[in-house]
Amino acid sequence: MDIATLLGMVGAAGFIVYSISRSGQIQMFTDDWFSPVFVLGGTFLGVMIRYSMGHFLSSLKVVAQAFANQKNDPQLLIDEIVNLATVSRKDGLLALEKITISEPFLEEGVQMLIDGSGGDVVKQSMSKNMRGILERNAASQKVWRSMGEAAPAFGMIGTVVGLVAMMANMDDPKAIGGAMALALLTTLWGSAFANVLFLPVADKLKYRSSNEQTKLTICIDGVMAIQSGQNPRVIASVLSAYLDPTKRAQVAEKGKK
Repeated sequence: MDIATLLGMVGAAGFIVYSISRSGQIQMFTDDWFSPVFVLGGTFLGVMIRYSMGHFLSSLKVVAQAFANQKNDPQLLIDEIVNLATVSRKDGLLALEKITISEPFLEEGVQMLIDGSGGDVVKQSMSKNMRGILERNAASQKVWRSMGEAAPAFGMIGTVVGLVAMMANMDDPKAIGGAMALALLTTLWGSAFANVLFLPVADKLKYRSSNEQTKLTICIDGVMAIQSGQNPRVIASVLSAYLDPTKRAQVAEKGKK
């Protein structure tokens, strides 16, 4: 479980609930079930118009990625590549077949080398697969960002409808305040859903995709370095460029051993 995502969403929702409780009108919010249903329903249906049903549903499923604790340590991946390079230089590419590789994308590239594929073919294949992965990630991000854009809009639509109905029945001036408050609830829900759920998930998926791109790029460069027979210490030094500067020295040191 990603503690940052969970803490952020629960904390943000908690502040909203606390603000509502301080208003002294919490019953107004609990009794009005239609406003959140209208905003969510309108948001989902409006976004469905923009995308295919399969694309929309598959994008909803990836929300689990925003809460999952992503195991993505580039340093460990570089260490694994350096170990593969060491074995390859010592015993040949075929010796890599006996080694268990933790990263499937890296394993796919190494297996192509073992099977005798040329460097150009391996790089082209891995690069194409990487583009496909990143494009699918970007497509899911777009759906969630679209929902983040649509939710406030449907909140405003609900408010306008409520205000129109209120203006059409102004015989009782005392009822105007309560009617206006109810009309504004959909705007509140639209803004809350957008900024607590939809847009944060879209940004989290974008962040995860960026990390995955770095990981996949390291795999491609690592496989190409193994194929060309580069010195493991050189590989460690080159791939450490993808790391945070504070970790580069550690990787370079491990590559010397």
